[in-house]
Formats: sequence, C-alpha cells, structure tokens
Amino acid sequence: MATTALSDWLAHRLERSGEKPLYRQLHQLLQAAILSGALPSRAKLPSSRLLSAELGIARNTVTQVFEQLMLEGYLVATSGRGTFVSEGAREDQSAEPAGHEAPTLPSTLPNLSERGRRLYADAVVFERQPGAFMPGVPDLARFPTRTWNRLQKKHWQRSPEKVLNYAPPGGHAQLRSAISDYLHSARSVRCSPSQVIVTTSNHQSIDLAIQLLTDAGDLMWIEDPSYWGTRNVLQASGLALKAIHVDDDGIAPSKSDMATPPKLILVTPTHHYPLGMEMSIHRRKMLLGYADEHNCWIIEDDCNSEFKYGTKPLPSLQGMDGTGKVLYIGSFSSSLFPGVRIGYIVVPTELAQSFAIASTDLDREGQELHQAVLADFLDEGYFTSHVRRMRVLYKWRRELLILAINERYGNQLRIAGGDVGLHLTLLLPSYVDDKRLVSAAHSAGILMRPLSSYFMGREESASGVLLGYACVSDTAIRPAFNTFADILDRFLVKAY
Repeated sequence: MATTALSDWLAHRLERSGEKPLYRQLHQLLQAAILSGALPSRAKLPSSRLLSAELGIARNTVTQVFEQLMLEGYLVATSGRGTFVSEGAREDQSAEPAGHEAPTLPSTLPNLSERGRRLYADAVVFERQPGAFMPGVPDLARFPTRTWNRLQKKHWQRSPEKVLNYAPPGGHAQLRSAISDYLHSARSVRCSPSQVIVTTSNHQSIDLAIQLLTDAGDLMWIEDPSYWGTRNVLQASGLALKAIHVDDDGIAPSKSDMATPPKLILVTPTHHYPLGMEMSIHRRKMLLGYADEHNCWIIEDDCNSEFKYGTKPLPSLQGMDGTGKVLYIGSFSSSLFPGVRIGYIVVPTELAQSFAIASTDLDREGQELHQAVLADFLDEGYFTSHVRRMRVLYKWRRELLILAINERYGNQLRIAGGDVGLHLTLLLPSYVDDKRLVSAAHSAGILMRPLSSYFMGREESASGVLLGYACVSDTAIRPAFNTFADILDRFLVKAY
C-alpha cells in the first residue's frame, strides 16, 4: 500500500466525531492493515509528521500509536531510515482473512475492557532499569545491605511468626511512629503516628485516597505535564481528569479552571515531575486558600525531596495547611531501593481510622518484616546517614552530566528544573520527535524517557528527554552522554 493510498484508506475510516479516541482508532486500523497483509512485512510507513499532516490529526497522536505498535512487535524503527512493518508481525496470524477491518479488540489484548486497553496502551515497562540514563532509579550498589541484613536477621530470630503474618491496620506501629518523627524533622509535616498509613507505593496511596474520597465522574486536577505512572492510575479510576498548566511557580490554574472546583488536586510542590521546579510560597498559599474555600482535597506528592542539592526545600504544603485539606504521600523506592515496596500516606486526623481500616480491607497488607526492619533503619539513624551520603554522590553525578551537556552543546540546549531529584530534563527544539529519539537511543543501549509522553494535553506537549544520573557511575556519564549526543545530533538537523 503506497503512502498516499494508506493515508486515504485511514482518512475514510477515522470517525472524527466518534466516542472512541483517535489514537485508539488509528492503532486498530494500522494493526488490521498489517494483519491482513495490506501493509506487508518490511513495508515503510510514512513519517509521523507526514501522516499527521495528511490525516489532519496531532502528530503526538501518530507517534503514540507508532510507539505502541513497536512495543507490540508490529513495527520496527531504524535510525536514519524510518519506520517499517516488522518481519514477524503476521506470525501466527495466517487465519486473518484478506481485507479484514479493524478488530473489536487488539489481538494482543483479548477480553480487556476499554479502560484496560487504555491502561495497557499507556503503560511503559522496561526489562532493564539501572543504567544511563534511566530516571528515578537510585544507585543500588551503594545501599548498606550488610546493615539491612543484620536488622532483618534480628527480627527473624526475635519473632518469626509475627513477621510472617499480615501487617496490622495502618501498618507496623513502630514504622508509623518512625515515619512521623522523620517527616516532622525533615519536612515540617505535622502529624501523629496514627495519621500515617503504610502502603506499598505512591500509586497505592493515591488509589486509596481516590477510593475513599471520590466517586466515579468527580473532577480531579492533575499537573500537566505529570508523571505518566500516576496519570495511568488516575485514568483507570473513572475520575474526570483536567490537565492544569504549570509555570515556573508550579501548578497555574486559569480563571476558567478555577470556576469549576475539583474534588481532588494532585501536585508535586517540592520537585515538579518531570520539569523540576519548586512551587513558590505565593502559589502554595493560593492553592491552600482555594482548597479551603471550595472544600477540595489536595494530595501532595513530595517526590525526591531528600535529594535537594542547593538550599533546603520549602516546608511541606501539609505543614502549611491549617484546615486539614492536604494528604501527604511519599515512598522509600528512590531513597532506599525500589524492591522495598513501602510508601505512606499522611491523612487528616478525622480520616485516619477509615484509611487504616480500608487499606487493610482492600489490600490485606503484608511486608511486616520489611516494615519492622525499616522502622529500625529509621530509628537508629541509618536512613539519615544513607541519604546524606547519596545526596553528595548524586550532586556530583548531576554536575558531571551538566558539564557533559554544556561542553557538547553550550547554550544551544536548555536544561529545565532546579537542584533536586534524580534526573535532568533536557529541552529540545519542537521539531525533534523525542519519542523517535528515545527509541533510537534505546537501540544503542541508552535508556531515557521522552518528555512529550508526560503531557496529558497533547497540544501543549514539549520535546525533550529525561536523563537520570543517580544509577550511572561517575566514569560512565560522559561516554554514555556522548553516545546519546551522536544520535541526538542527527535529530537536531531540521528537515523541511
């Protein structure tokens, strides 16, 4: 099928006013064309820029569909040559009749609901995590495993039956107390141990808040851009999500946004993810006043606040809240290691019992052994010492990465964000297809995330890449970046 013929075929089948999203329609149509043989193996597809222009749809929609079809094995991208139908795309599909139209469900997703298919389509999973330049992954080799093992052995010897059981409602009592003490001293969070509910992750904390504080169809504000993993949890919740623009001061709702108050507002005030700015005092006061006036709940995700490399971060939003409207969440995945699977949500006093009981009833929490070990790790000062050491190390690696960027590009490219977190965001010219760039980098063994995939309002998306430095050794940063830069240089040549 020639490029023009493919565009015409797609244009006649896309339902512009239909309920099904365009990206889902385009995905199913291209998949059907491949399965039917209309797009044979090794056939070259038009570029995302050309196809979006010919179909009259957003380029980000096309690139999202291309990337999903690559993940499913239907397409393959070759750096410098384009996107092609995979040779194995029709394998085990010989029964598909010629001329077969878009199937009701993708063949790789049998019996999933529309919500399930949407969640699958937006999921981003990599078999390999540590390495240049995967954001959000700590240096696991520096974790004090001997100390952790010693504390763990103590609990095995002291009370093996107890740590094998379900955790009590709200989590291990000593851990709830230790988290409360730590948050009070480090982040000015005002809470008692009973207000701390131990969870497995930020995702579970957010999902718990949604289950207890909202009903299907309720309005929720989410920063745009925002962390794709959190956004996927919210999109599967049945809430009406509204993407709110961010500026240098943080979330920036317009007058029209504020005219319809939401039930929930999710923000990352200490370190906006992924752009890195810190919410200003003025914006914090505005948000707290608005929530109080309109009876909104605020979920404060205090991601990576431990790793602030310049001045101390501002006190938590929860610590500034005088009306009990803020729920504060965090986890130990980045500060310790992802496999620990322990997070927490700090809730207002009047919600504490209901959250503790609901968490136990919904999830039947285990992990009491890890919770008990972590409690000792916090109480005996090992956590503070570990974070202090890693903060020095990550600051140095951040500076090495910035130096490598500046030596290669000078003022040509801009780095977004402040001096906090485990990644930098390198902003790119709008004509650079960051998803294709990331795909090419992955083929060369360099891992990263495209900035455009963090935007919910696709028309507002920007081009860039998130470069994580925490899990990259000092000596590997410069050569890894130079490998990536050689690929990036080809994308920086603007094609007309």
